[in-house]
Amino acid sequence: MAVLYIIGTPIGNLGDISFRAVEILKTVDLVACEDTRQTLKLLNHLGIKTKMLSCRAQNEEFAAGKIITLLKEGKTIAYTSDAGTPGLSDPGVRLARKAAEAGYEVIPIPGPSAFAALLSVSGGPDKSILFEGFLSTKPGRRKNRLRELLDTGFGFVLYESPFRVIKLFEDLADLDNSRYVCVGREMTKVHEEYLRGSAEEILEILRDKAKKSEVRGEFSVFVSSKKSNYHVKC
Repeated sequence: MAVLYIIGTPIGNLGDISFRAVEILKTVDLVACEDTRQTLKLLNHLGIKTKMLSCRAQNEEFAAGKIITLLKEGKTIAYTSDAGTPGLSDPGVRLARKAAEAGYEVIPIPGPSAFAALLSVSGGPDKSILFEGFLSTKPGRRKNRLRELLDTGFGFVLYESPFRVIKLFEDLADLDNSRYVCVGREMTKVHEEYLRGSAEEILEILRDKAKKSEVRGEFSVFVSSKKSNYHVKC
């Protein structure tokens, strides 16, 4: 029976792949993926030889059409992004929607997510959390959106690159330095690190790291709600 599986894959440590995900990747007719080079590393690690098809942000609309054609032929297909759960600041949303609209089952195979992983260790007190992912690369738009998030009254999670993370914390410290913040860097990888404290405290740490060229890897950032008075010194 034709099915599209949306599979969560490791955000760093390949050992985090689930048994069920491995079995699905072994048995499907095709693995559609954000970057065939990245997914090939995972498949090689698992000893899997399944054929692949590129389905990234730039060609997702076109690739989704090809995938639906294959589903019509009765094929079973898995979709993976480069790391983590597809659809969370990653491609996969349009593919899942189009497959469902075409009448095919779209089944999640739960797995790693930087969003969930960070929250599990943040110690944050908020019950309601907004997921924003990556902010705009345009400085004015980024700061305006950050101000809007701070005004919601909810905690929120951002993703940021090493090239803009210091600017993010400069803006955050300027707008509201009272929030509790937890940062995860290179989560599950060799140089995994967590920073906790106010935006200004974390900014000082990042500036010091920048002097040593140590601001590397992807960052996940949890910011508590304004109502929270929870604080952990770095």
